[in-house]
Amino acid sequence: MASPDARVARSAGDVTCQRNGTPLDAGVGENVTRLKGKVAVITGGGSGIGRAIALAFGREEARVAVVGRRRGALDQVVSKLEQAHHEALAVTCDITQEKQSKSAIEEVEREFGPVTVLVNNAGILSVSTIETVSEEEWDQVMATNLKGPFLMSRAVLPSMRRAGGGSIVNIGSVLGLVAMKQRAAYCASKGGVTLLTKAMAIDHAHEKIRVNCICPSIVETELVEELFSDSEQGRKARQDRIGTLPLGRFGRPNDIAELAVFLASDESSWITGTAIPADGGLTAY
Repeated sequence: MASPDARVARSAGDVTCQRNGTPLDAGVGENVTRLKGKVAVITGGGSGIGRAIALAFGREEARVAVVGRRRGALDQVVSKLEQAHHEALAVTCDITQEKQSKSAIEEVEREFGPVTVLVNNAGILSVSTIETVSEEEWDQVMATNLKGPFLMSRAVLPSMRRAGGGSIVNIGSVLGLVAMKQRAAYCASKGGVTLLTKAMAIDHAHEKIRVNCICPSIVETELVEELFSDSEQGRKARQDRIGTLPLGRFGRPNDIAELAVFLASDESSWITGTAIPADGGLTAY
């Protein structure tokens, strides 16, 4: 992925460069944006990784729709994007409900035009074994983490066809590739996302619709903060987890956001059906 400095026109006058055969025009001192002209929908866009992706997409001049159940959080992200003079929209939606998923995509298309990028980011964590997880919690994890991406992806396909193609980016997990203790329901749901990604990629490649999956390990979000109490025991547990990562730190939301920008952009036009670990080296062992 190009650095920000590499995307700035340095020479005098207008500059025309080629990226995958597409001319990118920039005046002196202007950034060559990577998502200009794209319409992006980001689920779970009100906080954490989703929020970081929304802001990164706005920076790259996509029209951004943030989708979620908490209107207040969505409005805050939209306000931040609009303050930076980016086009943004908040859409309240329960992604586990088919009618709401369809309605959300229809609302975005009315406002911005056909959707070209979908980021299925919304998800929940379950700390449990198959003996300790309740049936209700199991169903909730599967509905949010797996059924939600299924419904949103199905809802967006007609819009992407009208656009002539698109990119679906699923935010899975490294625990959709390998397992760990007390994550039975979560691993099952994210493993499903990994294989759903590959199946969709094969089914829709002929329509120029690409599908890829980012598989983070532990990332510093509000969700992760709840895992470690502000106590000696909590701090030790945190350091123990960091000790499992060769790069020696938890991920940051921006680490995932920049990879999502790449997968949404034309730079990745020959990449589909992948599950990419963004895990600090965890799966290198």
